[in-house]
Amino acid sequence: MLLLFFLLTTILPQPKDYKQLNKQAVNEYQIPIRPGYEGRNPFWNTYAKKFIYAPAFDFNPVNGAEYYLFSVTLQGTIDNTEVRGDDDGEALKASSGKKSLSLNGHQTWTFKASSPKSNLSPIWKSLPVGDMHVKVEAYDKDDRQIGVAGERSFFRDFPFSGPYHPAVRPYEEAARIALLYIHEMPEIQSWKDSVMPNMNYKHNTYANKIIGNTISAEILVAKLFPEYREDALRIACNAAQFLIDHSRPEGEKLAFFPPTYYGNLVASKRNQGLTMTMDACYAANAFLDIYDMTKEDIYLQQALKIINTYSKLQDNNGMIPIKVKFETGEAVNPNGALQTPLMALIVRIQKHYAIHQYDHTLAKAERWMNDIALKSFEMKGQFEDMSVNVKPYENLTNSTASAYASYLLSKEKPSRQNIADAFDLIRFSEDQFVHWDCLPSPNGIRRMYGPCVFEQYHYNTPVDASSCNVANAMLDYYEATGDRLALAKAVALINELIIAQDIQTGKTSTTIDYREPFKEKGRVFWVNCSLSTIKAWLRLSAMTAR
Repeated sequence: MLLLFFLLTTILPQPKDYKQLNKQAVNEYQIPIRPGYEGRNPFWNTYAKKFIYAPAFDFNPVNGAEYYLFSVTLQGTIDNTEVRGDDDGEALKASSGKKSLSLNGHQTWTFKASSPKSNLSPIWKSLPVGDMHVKVEAYDKDDRQIGVAGERSFFRDFPFSGPYHPAVRPYEEAARIALLYIHEMPEIQSWKDSVMPNMNYKHNTYANKIIGNTISAEILVAKLFPEYREDALRIACNAAQFLIDHSRPEGEKLAFFPPTYYGNLVASKRNQGLTMTMDACYAANAFLDIYDMTKEDIYLQQALKIINTYSKLQDNNGMIPIKVKFETGEAVNPNGALQTPLMALIVRIQKHYAIHQYDHTLAKAERWMNDIALKSFEMKGQFEDMSVNVKPYENLTNSTASAYASYLLSKEKPSRQNIADAFDLIRFSEDQFVHWDCLPSPNGIRRMYGPCVFEQYHYNTPVDASSCNVANAMLDYYEATGDRLALAKAVALINELIIAQDIQTGKTSTTIDYREPFKEKGRVFWVNCSLSTIKAWLRLSAMTAR
């Protein structure tokens, strides 16, 4: 026990560390995230609703303007949470020359800049948490207002301000009881005697994602619980057989791809007969998980056949369509898939099986991700239950951004540029989707656990897998750089998931928001999300045991 305490206090940030860490966080929040005026990428925040980092907006210059007056006005009631970070840990004041006014009962902060696209860092430390409205007015050389460059509203969100909640039980214990909850679900147990899914668990309709993750979860059960090994392997192999049986035949464009959608329970009829190309990676990784335990070559070969199909799907520029018709492979829209799942899959077979026949596929995918996805900075959602045919930047998500950050940091020797790009992707994920706290409603109730991470613009809800996505990227950044703030942020997110766990059943909460009791029946449970949480807990457990 003393050894465990020593390890925990050595690895994890302690209360005495947080004054410096909070100061570091506030200072970092002054630095905009890849603002469009740099020229590296367009302005990506057209549809953004909230910010932790000082934003910049794509406001148009006004002819004849000598300078621009930025006015940021607090709408509604001021929050009295301190934005800490100075030496005394008190609320930071406006820098010299930056005005804080009271107009019509609303507090307003102002500063002057030479461009309407300037970021809000001159006053960012001074802004309290709350709804803000920014207006940028143009003035000529005689100080006459000659126009408005632009205006918009946004929420100035809580900064990181640790320490947050400690884990209420050991990480590995939380992971084990969560894993047993999945294993003991009747719909999971039914795989023991069948190669067909039990559709009482409706999410089985998302075959690649849910059944693939069911396989991976059961292989983990077999590793951690010797007494359940036989049953878990039977479940995994039968579920794998279902995916194999329902894959496209050899010779077709999507040869060996299992379906994204199965049965008639697909939420949107528009997805009937379609498939998400990157979803086959769930199945391929599941096959590799079984192979690693059983050494039965059929599973390795099935994974390699899937990767071979990916190689054929790439065009000369490395693009793979995001969604296609399952029978023909014909793209249904011009959008390209963000290929991090494929890249990670190929790296897995390189490292663990010394298979290098897909190195060219990997190189093309990496080039496309760097030249197209990163340079546009459009970290769009790729969720099978949401539309992917949206306007640029309309549905951004942490899921693609943080996964790409983790990929860049997982390289054997990440370059300085890899680390810098990953840092931007992590900051973006925090800025747009992490909520370190939330304001209570008028009845005094906060509607979500905090800290938490929202999934995407179009599903503006805190999801456990999103917390894991961002936390894992932050842990990767910590391991690559030694940045203790990244570690502290990751620990805060992961600990909160243990607090949200149902201790009576071990069930993890997919959505970690407060709901009135009559709405609780509608709360969803996704096996893939739970497995993400379990793996994050096991990872942090292993880190503290080093």
